[in-house]
Amino acid sequence: MMYDQTRAQQPAGQALRPTERHRQGPEPLLPSDGQDKILQRLRHALNTFADTPHEALEEAESAYDEATAQLANALAERRRVLRAGWQDQNPDTESDELRHALREYREITQRLLHL
Repeated sequence: MMYDQTRAQQPAGQALRPTERHRQGPEPLLPSDGQDKILQRLRHALNTFADTPHEALEEAESAYDEATAQLANALAERRRVLRAGWQDQNPDTESDELRHALREYREITQRLLHL
């Protein structure tokens, strides 16, 4: 079971609101359709290995290359969006906006370190 910080901060005996119980996890690093296509190619490679091992390995390598390229592109886009949200802001930018950007950087970096 994972540690639930929101629940831990609730006073004893206080239930979470229904919207907090079913909160979605972090946004996926890759869109689901991109993941599905890569996983399908990888499954195909695994299923054909016995008959054509070299071709299966080439397919698996190609799926790996595609996954890493998509991940790099997705991370670069997230960085661009985050940076645009705070970089050229007024020096008096609300600290809540800056705090949000910092949390986003932390969350993405931690996810990368735990891959």
